[in-house]
Amino acid sequence: MSEATRILDAIAAGDPTAADQLLPIVYDELRRLAAQRLAAEKPGQTLQATALVHEAYLRLVGCDPNKPWEGRRHFFAAAAEAMRRILVDRARRKHGQRGGGGRQLLPLDPDAVAAPEAADDLIALDEALGKLTEADPKVAELVKLRYFAGLTVPQAAAELGISPRTADAWWAYAKAWFQDALRGPDATG
Repeated sequence: MSEATRILDAIAAGDPTAADQLLPIVYDELRRLAAQRLAAEKPGQTLQATALVHEAYLRLVGCDPNKPWEGRRHFFAAAAEAMRRILVDRARRKHGQRGGGGRQLLPLDPDAVAAPEAADDLIALDEALGKLTEADPKVAELVKLRYFAGLTVPQAAAELGISPRTADAWWAYAKAWFQDALRGPDATG
């Protein structure tokens, strides 16, 4: 059992000191994930990877230190989701537009599923990912692990408890789904 898994189990068991032990153990991995996410942002980004990690960590364990974690996979999936939420919330605040107010959808590269460079693209990705979650939550979880947690297909497959072949099929489906979903309002077909 890894040290992170042991600490996550201690948090789930109600150990009040375990949350303080977790950040030093997972910090490097969270910072790598944050740096990957911020690398896709426009130049001149004011949010730093360290700030994103700290805000995500506070959302994960700061508000409810007794929140149960179902192991390392659950924690890192939640961390990826927290980083996604922070970036999307920031993009929405930056543009002062909630619920789509007048922005234009731009097609995104389906091979990257969505490596948005603009805040509008990130918001469009978030909305499309929400729709995919409603349509197929397992595939959406794979997308989150691949895009927001930076896992490879085999790593994501292991985290989800599925075969790499199944993960490849789900990934191909997700790319096609996003290509269709992010085509934009003027697309035909």
